[in-house]
Amino acid sequence: MSIAIARQPVRPAPRPGGLARAQARTGLLLVLPAMAVFCAVILFPFLDSLRRAFYEDTLMTTEPVFIGFGNFVQLWEDGTIIGTWLVTVVFVVLATAATFALGLAWAIVLNERFRGRTLVRALSLLPWVLPSTVVAFLWAWLLNGQYGLLNAVLLTFGLLDEPVAWLATSSGAMAGVVAAKTWLSIPLFSAFLLAGLQSLPREQVEAARIDGAGNWHVFRHVAWPHLRPTIAVLLVLGALGNLQQFDVIYAMTGGGPVRATTVMSVEVQRQAFQAWNLGLAAAVGVVWFLTIVGPAFLRLRGVMKEA
Repeated sequence: MSIAIARQPVRPAPRPGGLARAQARTGLLLVLPAMAVFCAVILFPFLDSLRRAFYEDTLMTTEPVFIGFGNFVQLWEDGTIIGTWLVTVVFVVLATAATFALGLAWAIVLNERFRGRTLVRALSLLPWVLPSTVVAFLWAWLLNGQYGLLNAVLLTFGLLDEPVAWLATSSGAMAGVVAAKTWLSIPLFSAFLLAGLQSLPREQVEAARIDGAGNWHVFRHVAWPHLRPTIAVLLVLGALGNLQQFDVIYAMTGGGPVRATTVMSVEVQRQAFQAWNLGLAAAVGVVWFLTIVGPAFLRLRGVMKEA
């Protein structure tokens, strides 16, 4: 008596790399929504702005007229782009340096043990969570020449003979917007630096203390080398953020007085929505973009090296 044995169908072996290709297709499907949003919100407007920089496109022209590098030549000849670029560089350097110095000092203070440290750390985040426009109006009120708090304090202690219109002078306006942006950004810097200090191995500090190192030597030879990667990231991110700053400056000074605080972002807004010269505004935007590329390249190169 023979028993028939049912044969199972032989399935072909999976092809090499099939799983990897399936995972790649799944990953592509997952990122497609984000890529679509990126193209609609960032890439297409950027390409359109780049194209518009080579056209004369004002309120008086019915259709854009191709003029090549005419907009860039105009910006160069009237000195607009040079002055605006220099103001932008001054603002970025001052704001980034001040934020880093004060953020590092505050991080060192918060790293010490004292009563109420948790509450102080929480309150330190207050400037960061406030809307930047609110911060701008707050500092504009503090520096007001007629009823500002700074004038009131200085007059009370006899440090001034008469009120000073701080935002009415070129140096005063630049100092005011730098102070406002610095106060707004200190919590972010101090939070990163505090995290770096707390990740410092206690054994290294104790070994330095045993060797007779004081506070300054411990900071210089132990803490500073440990914080270098964090500092590099913060400086690049801070510079990028300050290069794109608009709302604080525009709300406080509007770019004045006499263009003393007119950075690239304010100049783009002025050309596009006050002079209605979209071609010239796009040309300023191109120069602005090229200025941002430098710090962005440094940041991306650092990320690639870390990876």
